[in-house]
Amino acid sequence: MDPQDQLRFRDFVDARWGTLLRLANLLTGGDRHEAEDLVQTALMKALGRWRHIDDPEGYVRKVMYRHQVSRWRLRRPHREPTFDASRTVWREEGTADGTADADLRITMAGALARLTARQRTMLVLRYFEDLSESEVAGTLGCSVGTVRSTTHRSLARLRTLAPELDARRPSAATDPDRPANGTAPKGAHA
Repeated sequence: MDPQDQLRFRDFVDARWGTLLRLANLLTGGDRHEAEDLVQTALMKALGRWRHIDDPEGYVRKVMYRHQVSRWRLRRPHREPTFDASRTVWREEGTADGTADADLRITMAGALARLTARQRTMLVLRYFEDLSESEVAGTLGCSVGTVRSTTHRSLARLRTLAPELDARRPSAATDPDRPANGTAPKGAHA
């Protein structure tokens, strides 16, 4: 690798490390050490092909997705999150101390951590990365039907694990864009 490529790689890592680590944190269910390992593994694979990569971030993200899929296919036992998600206290929006967003992130992280790695990966790719069903299917090497069914079951499980998240969604009475049957408007994410 020539010095110019080394500089480009270092600049990329410096600029995108935080974003890639946040994605890895979601994919690993909140395990900071596994998240760092996931990013480092993806960056090492990118380093070997750096000269031939047109979209470095897209390449690294895809390596992270696939590596995480390999992990859940190995059916490794799931490690518990480092915090006690059962003690999370939900506060209403607009509380004086301004912790509603932090509480929401903690609740979401705790619920995601209790999903299987496969369920968590599907939800992260669909809703946090905002990939279409066909993009998720292509990335994970499965059918669109598998993405749909796994995503549906994962959302149902997430709502069971963290019913307070479902309570935060606007109801038909308060949201004019939400149909009366309680489903999300077309094109909206859960």
